[in-house]
Amino acid sequence: MTKVWRRRTCTAILGVWLGIAPPVVGWQQHQREPLTQVEIDELRDAAQEPTARIKLFIEFARTRLLSLEQLRADPKVTDKPQQTHDKLQEFLDIYDELNDNLDTFVQRKADLRKPMKAVIEADNEFQAKLRALKSSAETGPESSVYQFVLDNAVDEVDGSVRDHGQLLAEEEAARRKKK
Repeated sequence: MTKVWRRRTCTAILGVWLGIAPPVVGWQQHQREPLTQVEIDELRDAAQEPTARIKLFIEFARTRLLSLEQLRADPKVTDKPQQTHDKLQEFLDIYDELNDNLDTFVQRKADLRKPMKAVIEADNEFQAKLRALKSSAETGPESSVYQFVLDNAVDEVDGSVRDHGQLLAEEEAARRKKK
């Protein structure tokens, strides 16, 4: 169950409870699931395997940033600011799910040393791509469409770089103590 899906469900229940279901349903139609059905199925298949599941989230986030780069380079795209916003939001939603899954596997006391190395490597890649986008972003009314979500994505990845490094150090220390 993804975070976006849970939010939608909670919002719908609250809306019905408060008697305002029609506006909530209308709002939900504008929200999109950041994952494709194939990606959801892949995650479901890897539900109990931390390494496989984390690698899938990394792959999905990487794919969103790659599609964002392709979109921004395509001269045929007419509504680049809105599509940039949407791709950034998809990346951010997937990245949040990655972090939620890491938290879950930490609670289950899974060995995350190997997947954390891949996460940290991906963090550095994502950080570089987002900073490059931020520095190349146009100033003006068009960039205001996606500037907020871009700032959120940069902040989220920057904060996660520290957190993920700390988590890897804690994992390695804990495994050394067990030996």
